[in-house]
Amino acid sequence: MRDRMRRYLLTVAGPVRSPRHNLQLAALLALNAGVLNSVGFVAVSVYTSHMTGLTASVADHLVLGGAVVVLTGLLGVTAFVAGAAACALLFNWGRRRDLRGRYANVLVLEALLVLLFGLLAEELTWRHRELVFVGVLCFTMGMQNAIITKISGAQIRTTHVTGMVTDIGIELGKLAYVSRTRGLPPVVPEPGRLGMLSLLVGLFFVGGLLGALGYLEIGFGALVPLALVLLVAAAGPVAADVRRHQRGRSRPAG
Repeated sequence: MRDRMRRYLLTVAGPVRSPRHNLQLAALLALNAGVLNSVGFVAVSVYTSHMTGLTASVADHLVLGGAVVVLTGLLGVTAFVAGAAACALLFNWGRRRDLRGRYANVLVLEALLVLLFGLLAEELTWRHRELVFVGVLCFTMGMQNAIITKISGAQIRTTHVTGMVTDIGIELGKLAYVSRTRGLPPVVPEPGRLGMLSLLVGLFFVGGLLGALGYLEIGFGALVPLALVLLVAAAGPVAADVRRHQRGRSRPAG
C-alpha cells in the first residue's frame, strides 16, 4: 500500500500526464480555488479569481468615483498576471533542466503561499491589510490557473467557472441535437467531458461553501488543511528531483 501511494504521489503532479491524472489534479485545484475565492470575498468582499469582475469594477469606478475600489482592482489584476508569469518562469526553468517537478514546483510554491497566508494573515494589523490579502490571493490564483492550463493543454481551467459552464451548455446542446441530414457526419457529444466539467464546477461550488463556513468559524486558518493536502499532492516529484541532485553531487568526479 505504501509503495502504491508513493508511486501515485510521484505521478499525480509529475511530468508524464494521463487524462485520469489531469482530472484528479484539476479536481483538487477546483476545490482549492473555490475555497480561496470564497475566503477572499468573505474577508474583503473581493472575488480574487474573477478578473472579469475586477476589470469591470476598475472601469466603472473610474467613472463613478472610488479610488480604493480602483486601486484594489488594479492590484488584483496585476497580481493575477504576476502569478501567471511566475508560473511560466518556474515551469520553464524546470522544463529546461528536465526536472520531474516542472509542474509540481509551481504547486508546491502555491501550497506554501497559501499555508503561510493561512497561518499569518490574522496577525497582520495594517489598516490597509485588505490590499495584502487581495494581492496574495490573486497572485496565487494566477499561478494556479496558469499551471493547470499548461498541464491540460488549455483544456481545463479551475479558478473560474464561466468557460466551464459555457462548455457544459455546448455539450448539452450536442446531446440534444438530432442529426437528420444524410451524408453529413453526425454531431457527436462527449459525455466524459460533460461529466468532467460538471464535476469541476461542483467542486468549485463545494469549495466556496467550505471556504465561507471555515472563514466564519476559524478565520484564515481555514486555508491551512487544504494547503497541506496540496503540498502533499505536489511534493513527490520535487522530492525526487532533490534526491537525484544529491546523488549526482555525491558521485566521484571522473
